[in-house]
Amino acid sequence: MSRTPPVVTLREITADTVLAVVRLSVAESQQRFVAPNAVSLAQALFSPQAWYRAIHADDEIAGFVMLADDSLLRPPPASPTIGVWRFMVDARFQGRGIGRAAMQRVIEHVRSKALFEVLELSYVPGPGCPEPFYLSLGFRHTGRLDDDEVVLELALDPGAS
Repeated sequence: MSRTPPVVTLREITADTVLAVVRLSVAESQQRFVAPNAVSLAQALFSPQAWYRAIHADDEIAGFVMLADDSLLRPPPASPTIGVWRFMVDARFQGRGIGRAAMQRVIEHVRSKALFEVLELSYVPGPGCPEPFYLSLGFRHTGRLDDDEVVLELALDPGAS
């Protein structure tokens, strides 16, 4: 019997949900690939370009995403860029398509702004890294490194929404 996949949404983090977001964690084998959500939220507090949301699977908090969106800067640059700064799905929710659906919501959000040609992200390479996941979503290698992280990008159709 197949289960109906959960409805995945990106929702603002509130005073009522922040502790649940902070308590989320990836599997122990993945911890070297992602910063704790408490660190990400602290960085967001001091980063005007941070756009962040809780990933919900139906009504359960399942993950966290944060973008670095230069269009949020005041004044915004003439040619703003955007990138996935943080992305994680709690270990209890992995393997159910939630991460894929959440990244698709992120891509939809970025496309809806109609400001960007590409969405960038980077990852720490190594066994168990998320590279296959990102490539399966259409991200491609740029040939660039950001510190020790491999940079990928997804070409956006500016007419799509």
